[in-house]
Amino acid sequence: MPTIVENVKAVQASLKEKLAQIGREADEVLVVAVTKTHPVEMIESALRAGIKHFGENKVQEARRKLPFISEPYEGFHYIGRLQTNKINALLELEPVLIHSIDSMDLAWNLNKRCEARGRVQDILVQVNTTDEQSKSGCEPEETIELVQQISILPNLRVKGLMTIGLMSDTTEGMRPSFRLLKELFDELKAREDAGYEMRWLSMGMSGDYLTAIEEGANIVRLGSVLFGERDYGGMK
Repeated sequence: MPTIVENVKAVQASLKEKLAQIGREADEVLVVAVTKTHPVEMIESALRAGIKHFGENKVQEARRKLPFISEPYEGFHYIGRLQTNKINALLELEPVLIHSIDSMDLAWNLNKRCEARGRVQDILVQVNTTDEQSKSGCEPEETIELVQQISILPNLRVKGLMTIGLMSDTTEGMRPSFRLLKELFDELKAREDAGYEMRWLSMGMSGDYLTAIEEGANIVRLGSVLFGERDYGGMK
């Protein structure tokens, strides 16, 4: 079984090759290691291997693990569905980016808690590009208005968009959801003003990240391709 170090090197090589093929710079894509269910020891192995950013899906799990991480890292990302009653606990962890804001109500509550802390928080707006009811995200046709509304809130900075692609056995089955998000991203970028910045396009996971990169992703969220399959039996 490959080690985490070997997996990180393999991902780095595949990214470099793909980006060269499509004429993009080798350092253009940020890898966020998805550490859900994985123990602190595995996270630190990934950090030593060259991973600089990692993300968690649940606030409770992040709170249990972050205090024990001794290896340096550049950013903790929150990538899961955010409940309003977990906002304060999340902000204590100082996430560099929250990927999953999908409604004005959630944005308003987050802004209020950030204001109370004197904090300005970078966020992404999550879009449901697959029309699957099981997935979070605003509707594609609501995205532009939602970004513009959130951009008025003084303690939030919209930095881009996020989506979870369609589960499909084929590359072409995955592609349309990524292409849709890129179209929304480009439309918002054309309208960009001081209220928001289309910097990050977060799409692509272990099974589809190379396709997402072909469609313009500059953040990919990788779990099993780095760590192997998740162990739900326990964690530190």
